[in-house]
Amino acid sequence: MVTVAVPRGPATHWVESFQKAREEGSGSGTWRGRWRRRSVISFGSKNRTIGVAAKNQQITHANNTVSNFKRFHGRAFNDPFIQKEKENLSYDLVPMKNSGVGIKVMYMDEEHQFSVEQITAMLLTKLKETAENNLKKPVTDCVISVPSFFTDAERRSVLDAAQIVGLNCLRLMNDMTAVALNYGIYKQDLPNPDEKPRIVVFVDMGHSAFQVSACAFNKGKLKVLGTAFDPFLGGKNFDEKLVEHFCAEFKTKYKLDAKSKIRALLRLYQECEKLKKLMSSNSTDLPLNIECFMNDKDVSGKMNRSQFEELCAELLQKIEVPLYLLMEQIQLKVDDVSAIEIVGGATRIPAVKEKIAKFFGKDVSTTLNADEAVARGCALQCAILSPAFKVREFSVTDAVPFPISLVWNHDSEDTEGVHEVFSRNHAAPFSKVLTFLRRGPFELEAFYSDPQGVPYPEAKIGRFVVQNVSAQKDGEKSRVKVKVRVNTHGIFTISTASMVEKVPTEENEVSSVEADMECPNQKPPENPDTDKNIQQDNSEAGTQPQVQTDGQQTSQSPPSPELTSEENKIPDADKANEKKVDQPPEAKKPKIKVVNVELPVEANLVWQLGKDLLNMYIETEGKMIMQDKLEKERNDAKNAVEEYVYEFRDKLCGPYEKFICEQEHQNFLRLLTETEDWLYEEGEDQAKQAYVDKLEELMKIGTPVKVRFQEAEERPKMFEELGQRLQHYAKIAVDFRSKDEKYNHIDESEMKKVEKSVNEMMEWMNNVMNAQAKKSLDQDPVVRAHEIKAKIRELNNACEPVVTQPKPKIESPKLERTPNGPNMDKKEEDLEDKNNFGAEPPHQNGECYPNEKSSVNMDLD
Repeated sequence: MVTVAVPRGPATHWVESFQKAREEGSGSGTWRGRWRRRSVISFGSKNRTIGVAAKNQQITHANNTVSNFKRFHGRAFNDPFIQKEKENLSYDLVPMKNSGVGIKVMYMDEEHQFSVEQITAMLLTKLKETAENNLKKPVTDCVISVPSFFTDAERRSVLDAAQIVGLNCLRLMNDMTAVALNYGIYKQDLPNPDEKPRIVVFVDMGHSAFQVSACAFNKGKLKVLGTAFDPFLGGKNFDEKLVEHFCAEFKTKYKLDAKSKIRALLRLYQECEKLKKLMSSNSTDLPLNIECFMNDKDVSGKMNRSQFEELCAELLQKIEVPLYLLMEQIQLKVDDVSAIEIVGGATRIPAVKEKIAKFFGKDVSTTLNADEAVARGCALQCAILSPAFKVREFSVTDAVPFPISLVWNHDSEDTEGVHEVFSRNHAAPFSKVLTFLRRGPFELEAFYSDPQGVPYPEAKIGRFVVQNVSAQKDGEKSRVKVKVRVNTHGIFTISTASMVEKVPTEENEVSSVEADMECPNQKPPENPDTDKNIQQDNSEAGTQPQVQTDGQQTSQSPPSPELTSEENKIPDADKANEKKVDQPPEAKKPKIKVVNVELPVEANLVWQLGKDLLNMYIETEGKMIMQDKLEKERNDAKNAVEEYVYEFRDKLCGPYEKFICEQEHQNFLRLLTETEDWLYEEGEDQAKQAYVDKLEELMKIGTPVKVRFQEAEERPKMFEELGQRLQHYAKIAVDFRSKDEKYNHIDESEMKKVEKSVNEMMEWMNNVMNAQAKKSLDQDPVVRAHEIKAKIRELNNACEPVVTQPKPKIESPKLERTPNGPNMDKKEEDLEDKNNFGAEPPHQNGECYPNEKSSVNMDLD
């Protein structure tokens, strides 16, 4: 499954987008078990539908609903796999101009042909929108997972799909590597780095493929030891067995050919998938019933688990083959495996679990989420790659699934040289440097060494031409260093090429000799398996160089002493010449400086979208996104009218009935009915503005009614609050006139202002309440709730500062001190402190408790 995890901003916070995507079931960061069920795109006359909504249209719009397209990436239309799959699809496949796979649908009432990259880009668009709506900010970076058996062509096709949407794919991650990361990063009991690693086997059977991998875990790191797979064994194959069985049964029992009608066949597929899931948890006979299946006939059947396992015996036998291959690759015994973790929806089938457990001789573990393990691993990789999100340090070393070799022509010779640069399960990402001796431009061709083991018809990866190569000034061949790399996406590439030039220096200059940047102590192989015109900077060729891995160089064992390569003669030219020619060295020999000159490399890959075609796809996707947006706005406007009609019709016969006169009530009901009829007749397919105008027409009548109802609800509450504030301030004024101690510090002129404000507000409230009482409920109110609220605010602003004035502080006179000794001074200081404390009573009424006064008297005695 192509699983996507979309991070926040510059590849940061992943948790929220993951959770949101999981809840909505469409679009990041991230599905896997749900991906297959919801990676559906349906094309209509106005827009595209993606995700669950498209899945719901799969039967009614079978010809224009696209699903199960992942495996079409990077393949030609005449690929045998494509031709076989074509027979089982409800939509049409056609060849594109670049000989790729095209999907023909009716969109916007016109026939369109979309490439598989465009179809995947549409799905990524939905994922991107879901993440952006959740995170409330743009999303540009993501991690995408692909099956571990995807070749370079298929991986490049997926990257092109991400580029069409404007997503920067930080990493194409193998499914099983993502599962291993999800498993290992949370483990607290892993062995230390210097201890024997823990070996865990991961088994994944999804909808269309079966993958297994073995990983070695130490604290803070994981290494993929090997992978094996069956790309044509998955839950879909078990569904097909059930469909074939019931097709034959219905043909005999009901004389109905389900394969003759695509809709009937799709319904049967859906019901068989449900039946398969039920049999995983129930061993009794289970019914299968479909109403109006074909020709208005109902059909029924039944199946139990034992019958199902007998039906699928051939498929169950295939499970052991990848397991045997895996154990053979990693050269370990079954007893060396610590745990077997299973993921993928099809592993829920009891017979599948039993086969896996029987092979390893131990129970399988289901601690990982079978549907979301890959998605969670991708989300964790997003966080690890993020510069702003802290994650526990955890290094991931993947493996090259297929061995890769290079072939080249010898200089001025017809024979070819071949060398395997990356063996099966070689660590990845990884770089190696090869050194060639050439006088002119030359060509390298990369291919898979074992074509039979690659589930792809083309063994060739690409052809790379190293340009601008020339001989040295003395006519000797130039040394050309070529860096080959399997990058973080698992794609082979020649990243750089450089030519070593010898430049004489002035005699008075300091001798400067530049050695090999990647391999300063490089020596040729003792037993080279290639011609003398190539020097290989890798351990497989017999040398022990420094090997660059992910931008770092790891020094290995020291080179062999029998070295005679030209590269190592450069630092000591005098000695080299002395060995070559038996003559004494010259008295003064010019110094030689070595300079690396970067060379352009032209890559001709098996599958790569051209820039013009890619730009056209980007432009087309942008137009479709805009059309979807406009159609969504149009539908929202239409739905708003429909919602308004239904809401008001119900409320006019309920809470709003008293707030509209009888004549207007009848007229408004009639208008609502006319609008409803218009929506389903002439207004079924109108422009957005037509719905906006229709809604405004309804709101002119409906809004005043709604306002009267709301005012009748809120106005009494506001009057009540205003009355309470008036009573409060009036009571304070009465207390002031009664010489209450709490308010005797307030100036009389200030209190008169309070009394005036209270009287004026009381008069205003009585007037508007009397006026409102004369109005009926179906008339507009005399005063609105917000006006009353403003009056309350006005009253508070006028009265509150006056009535809440604090009492002024009264300073007590200080006692004169007499020199009666230190003890007397202490008592006088205590008395002064206590008097000061008493000057500002701690209570609002200005009174002190009696025991506080007595404590002062006791100190004085």
